Amino acid sequence: MVSKIFSAALKGLTAQLIEVEVACSRGLRSFNIVGLGDKAIGESKERVGAAVKTINLSPPHHEARKVLVNLAPADLKKEGSLYDLPIALGFLLASGQTKFNPGQKLILGELALDGTLKPIRGALSFALLARAQGFEEFILPKENAKEAALVNLSRNRKGLSIVGAENLKEVLLWLEKRKEIPKVEINFADLRTSNQIFEIEFGWIKGQEHSKRGMEIAAAGAHHVLLEGPPGAGKTLLAKAAISIFPKLDFEEILELTKIYSTSGFLSKNKPFLTQRPFRSPHHTSSEVALIGGGSPPRPGEITLSHRGVLFLDEFPEFHRDILESLRQPIEEGKITIQRAKYLLTFPANFTLIAAANPCPCGYRNDPEKECTCTSSQIASYRRKLSGPLMDRIDIFSWVPSLKYEELISPDKENLRSEIKTKIERAREIQKERLKNEGNLTNSEMTIPQIKKYCEVRSISQNILRKYVDSGKLSARGFHRVLKVARTIADLEGRDNISFQDVNESLSYRLRESD
Repeated sequence: MVSKIFSAALKGLTAQLIEVEVACSRGLRSFNIVGLGDKAIGESKERVGAAVKTINLSPPHHEARKVLVNLAPADLKKEGSLYDLPIALGFLLASGQTKFNPGQKLILGELALDGTLKPIRGALSFALLARAQGFEEFILPKENAKEAALVNLSRNRKGLSIVGAENLKEVLLWLEKRKEIPKVEINFADLRTSNQIFEIEFGWIKGQEHSKRGMEIAAAGAHHVLLEGPPGAGKTLLAKAAISIFPKLDFEEILELTKIYSTSGFLSKNKPFLTQRPFRSPHHTSSEVALIGGGSPPRPGEITLSHRGVLFLDEFPEFHRDILESLRQPIEEGKITIQRAKYLLTFPANFTLIAAANPCPCGYRNDPEKECTCTSSQIASYRRKLSGPLMDRIDIFSWVPSLKYEELISPDKENLRSEIKTKIERAREIQKERLKNEGNLTNSEMTIPQIKKYCEVRSISQNILRKYVDSGKLSARGFHRVLKVARTIADLEGRDNISFQDVNESLSYRLRESD
C-alpha cells in the first residue's frame, strides 16, 4: 500500500512543498529513504522506529516488511530532521495501522525516541506556504504553534488551522478524530503590548546635540550614518541608543523579521515572534559569510538579521576591506543575492547602517585638546580602508567631539526619547502614506524616479546644490542622497515641501569633518 503525506522544505527564507510517499509491502525486511536527503534524514528511520514502538504499534523493523520512503521532488536536496513526523504517519498509514485522510494537511516535526515532538526552524515560512497552497490544517510541534499562528493575523486571508501537538500519539489521536487539540490563536494586541527593552536610552546621551539630531534624521528615514570622533567621545553609546528611537514595527515587518529569525534558529522559546527592531553588532573579525550570508546550507548573514533595524559596525576601518566593499550593493539595493554553483538565493537586507570610526589610528586627529601622533602615511593608510564608493553611499556624516565635565554631569533628559520617537513615528507614517503605491516604506528606499517626483526643491536650493555638485563635493549619488535626507527633515517638521533650510541642514551632514 502507498500513502502520501504533505510536508515542506526550506529554500532560503521560503518554503517549498514536499510530498512524503511511503510504500509498504511484504518482503525482505528493509527501510530505505530516497529523494536526495542528508545524513539527518537518513537517520530518521531509527527515530521513527523507536517513536512508533513507544505508542505500542508495530515499527518498520519488526515484521517482514519492505518500506520505501520517497521525498518528492527527488531532485531537490532536503535537509534536517523535520520529516520524522510525516514519515512516521505515512508508514502507519501505508502499513494499515491507522486510518485518516491526509489531504489538506501540512505536517512537519522532529521525533524524539519516546515520540515527543521537538521544535523546528522556519515554522512561519511553512505556515505561509500552507496558506498559499490552500491547506486547511498545519500540524507541527507545540513549541512552534504560536509562531505559525502569526499567519492568521493577515487581513483578508482565509484562516489556517494551527494544530500544535506534543507527541506522535497525540497527533495520531487527532487525525483519527479521537482527541481534540485546542487551536492556537494569537491577537494583534499581543504583539503591540510586548515590552520593549533597550540597553541604552536616548535621553541618557550627554551633549552631542548635532550627532543626536543626525540620529533622529537617520531613524526617521532609515538613512546610513558614519560617526567619527576621538576615543571615548560616545560613538558607541549613540549607536546603541539610536535603536530606542526607531518606530515600532508594523505587522508586515513583524512577519518579515519573524520569518528571518525563525529560519536562522534565533527565536527564543518564550518569545516566538519578533516585536522589536533588531540591533546587530558583529565584531570586526567577522567573516564575509557571517556578514553577508551564505555557507552550506545557506544561511542569512548579519545584514539580513538586521533587516528593518540597525547594523552597527564599530571600529569600521578595522573590518577587512573585501568585507566592507561587499556592503556596497546591499546598501544600494536593500537585498543581497548569493549565487553559488548549487543555488541562487536572495535575502532581504534593508538595514540602517551605523558605522563608528576614529579619524586616525591614534584617534586624535583634529582634536583641539590632544595632539595627533600619527604620521601622514599612517593616516593615509588608515583612511584608504574606507573607499570612496563606500563612503558615497553614506547619507549622514557626524563628528562626535569629546565632552566637557559640565556636559557629563548634566541631568538625564527623561522625556527626550518619547518626544523624539513621537516625531519619528509621525514622519514614518507620512512616508508610508506617500510611498504606499511605490512598494517602499522609507525615504532611503526611494529610487531616482521617486526622488524626482517627491523631492522637488526651489530655485534658491537648486543654486546651492549646483555649487556643491559643480565643485566636485557632491557626486550624482551624493546629490540624490542629499535630497532624500532633506525630504526626511521636511517630514520631521511636518512640511509638505522641502525648504532651503532642509537642504542646507542635509548638506551639513554630507561632508566629513576630517576631509
